[in-house]
Formats: sequence, C-alpha cells, structure tokens
Amino acid sequence: MSAVTAGPLVRRQPPVAVRRKRFLLAVANHSLLIAVAIVFLLPFVFIVLTSLMTNDQALSDRLWPHPFAWHNYVDVFTKAPLWRYALNTFIYGTLATLGLLVSSIPVAYALAKLRWRGANIAFLVTLVAMMLPPQVTVVPLYVMWTKLGQAIGFHFVGSLWPLILPNWLGDAFSIFLLRQFFLTIPDEYLDAARVDGCGEFRILTTVVVRLARPAIAAVALFSFLFCFNDFFGPLLYTGESSSHWTLSLGLSQFRSLYQVQWNLVMAATLLVMLPVILLFFLAQRAFVEGVTLTGVKG
Repeated sequence: MSAVTAGPLVRRQPPVAVRRKRFLLAVANHSLLIAVAIVFLLPFVFIVLTSLMTNDQALSDRLWPHPFAWHNYVDVFTKAPLWRYALNTFIYGTLATLGLLVSSIPVAYALAKLRWRGANIAFLVTLVAMMLPPQVTVVPLYVMWTKLGQAIGFHFVGSLWPLILPNWLGDAFSIFLLRQFFLTIPDEYLDAARVDGCGEFRILTTVVVRLARPAIAAVALFSFLFCFNDFFGPLLYTGESSSHWTLSLGLSQFRSLYQVQWNLVMAATLLVMLPVILLFFLAQRAFVEGVTLTGVKG
C-alpha cells in the first residue's frame, strides 16, 4: 500500500464580500482616528501659527502669518528672564522629585513587605491623605510657613522652599503607587537576601529598588511634570518675589495692564512645552512600563 503524501496546505482566501467588508471597516476606523487626531492637533497648530505673527496680526482675524515673525522666539528672552525662570523650575522639580523618592520608597516598602502593628492603619491614613483636597490645607500651611519663618529668621514665604520641603516628608499618591508595585515582588527574593545576612535597608536598596525601577521612574516622572506645570503653588508663595518665579508664572510677563501680547505668549508657551514633550518621549517606555506593571494587589 503506497503512502499518501500530503501536499502543501493551501490557505483559503475569504470570500470577496468578507474582504470588502474588512476593507471598508479598516478605512472607516482609520478615517475616524485621523479626524480625532486632527481635532486634537488643531489647538497646537493655532499656537504655532500665532507665535509666528506680529502683535497686530495676532489680534486680527488672520489665520496665516505674513510675514513670518521668527524674531518672536528671540524677543521672549529679552521681554522676560526666561532663563532665570527655567533655572528656578529645574531646581524646584529636581529637589522636590529627589525628596519625594527618598521619603516615599522606604514608607512604601514598609507598608508592602514588613509586618508590624498598625500597618493597616498607616495605609488607611495614606488613602485618606490622597482623598483630601489640597485647597483644604492651603491656609493652615501658609500660616505655618509664615510663623516658622518668623521664628527662625528665614523668609520661607517668597521662596520655593515651602513647595520643596513637604516632598521630603513623603507623598500619599507616590507611596500608594510604589506600594502596589512592591506587592508584586516575590517574597522569596527578600527571604533569600535575609538568609544571606542582609538587613532591611540593604534589601531595599539592592533588591527592591532594582526590581522596581519602572515604577520608580514613573513616580519620578509624575513628580517632575507636576512641579514643572505647577502654577498655584509658586503663585501662592512667590507671587511678590519675581526672582523666584517658575516658567508657569513667567508666562504672565507678556501681559501688560492694557493688552496681552499673544504672539509672544504663544512663542513662550511653545518653548516651555518643548522640554516636557522631549522628556515624555525619552521616558515614555519607562513611564508606560511602570504604570502597566503596577499591580492592584491589596
């Protein structure tokens, strides 16, 4: 009996009607996505075009600049000390983010991996702090920093220190996010380190921090972007001290008593947005990975 050899498998093509339906669905989906993308990009295009107009053109009904006023991107640095504001923003964001990581990581580790009396109550207090609106604590904190400055002879109000120092005492949202990630780390890794003679601090720095790099990167990015975009805090504490203004406050320099120079405002806005966009694209992988891998184990 001769063996029957099977020939190559031939993949059957779907019917023409099915292929036409798939093609039409793909065209409809892509058309919808393109339309939504255009709607989201229109404000950005408007900002770019306005930044290239003269002051008179920006106040007219023209949509296309003629001629292109490229000198607006130079005038913004002569109109306001943007470099000084950028330095203040960088100092604020860097010190606040560093303090937040140093203070929040040990607390999150203690809540996730250590067994001690009152851990559940401490975690409940952290959740309550997340739900507390920041506007509730504005007046008491402002009075506290004012009296503390008078007591030690240092003017906290008028500087960025009232915004930087609280981050060195931990942040409820960062603690919660890190704790949820730490819960996903197997306890076997920590037990193996304890058998080797490692203390809790060494376990935290050599094992947990290395495994939690995506979550730590996401928390750091959240913190820095918040500080970069923060307007209310610098306005509250440095409103009368322009030498300590951040970039968010510096944009108000292009507004006079009787008019707003919209072309310079838009040009400065683009320059302020550029570092944030670059930072997001450079750290996008770590940011998405950190948010995705953060567990919901409670």
